[in-house]
Amino acid sequence: MTEPAPGRARDCVFCAIAAGEADADVVLATDDLVAFLDRRPVFPGHVLLVPRRHVGTLPDLPADLRDPFLAAAQRIATAVVDGLGAQGSWVSINNTVSQSVPHLHLHVVPRTKGDGLKGFFWPRRGYADDAARAGTAARLRAALET
Repeated sequence: MTEPAPGRARDCVFCAIAAGEADADVVLATDDLVAFLDRRPVFPGHVLLVPRRHVGTLPDLPADLRDPFLAAAQRIATAVVDGLGAQGSWVSINNTVSQSVPHLHLHVVPRTKGDGLKGFFWPRRGYADDAARAGTAARLRAALET
């Protein structure tokens, strides 16, 4: 079996889409990124944005792709409003957990008031008390300082 091309992962459907080897309804394409309709959309117009080179998760995204990736996400979020008549959008990225394809992908889902989507898909869980909240914040600050 041959090795995948540089920047691609073997058996990655998003790498195949990005290379034009798998069918997708592409809505935006640049040298570094491609965006296409999700085949199992939350709502029609649900778009996935991926880097062309294989990147596993957001923490793995190379510095040279950060600005173009976010700029493309902004353009798509605007397009679902301007082009589809949505009132807004839900934008999200899963990292490893709930990531159905192990290739970084950002979801842009058109939203309209009363569309039936209730906030987040998971229940919210508060902190046990103010001390627990403060301890969580302190641990995050410490991790960000390293």
